[in-house]
Amino acid sequence: MNTAQTRNGIDLAQMTQTLETLDRDRDLTRFRFRARNRWITGGENRSTIRDFYGAGAEDQSRTEPFCYTNGEPPILLGHNEGANPVEYLLHALAGCVTTTTVLHATARGIHIDELSTELEGEIDLQGLLAMDPDVQAGYREIRIRMQISADCSDDELDDLIGFARDHSPVCSTICRPVPVTVERVKSAGSVAA
Repeated sequence: MNTAQTRNGIDLAQMTQTLETLDRDRDLTRFRFRARNRWITGGENRSTIRDFYGAGAEDQSRTEPFCYTNGEPPILLGHNEGANPVEYLLHALAGCVTTTTVLHATARGIHIDELSTELEGEIDLQGLLAMDPDVQAGYREIRIRMQISADCSDDELDDLIGFARDHSPVCSTICRPVPVTVERVKSAGSVAA
């Protein structure tokens, strides 16, 4: 959607104002996103996402949490309660690469007519099941096939897609080692065994 005030559905004045504000105060660029998860049964668990810290304050815009049910297909001992976590990872990657592409196309003055992606990732369960210590537990490879048409040259599209891949926060997180800590939180009522 394009009007005199928007490109690709993004308010151009708001985009300019946001970028100028962030450029003036780089501390505002630091965000802290959160998710909470509770196990239900078997492979089913539920994540809720609501609050986050950004632009120098706790966000107050969300009155209700977003809820995501994680499940597994029967072949992986579940009941299709929801997509499994590695499928949600593909969803997050697709959404982030798409949004990054649209944001930078807008900044470059490119109007996107159509954009869609297909993602496919390969996992060897020997890693998850500790059957082979040489097999990683996660994706071995992820392929993104993007179909995009826009009012620019093929070279400009290729440059835009490469830029989006390199600047997508989710893609960057997946493509480089990121420290992840997992610690047990002891509740006041827990008894040591």
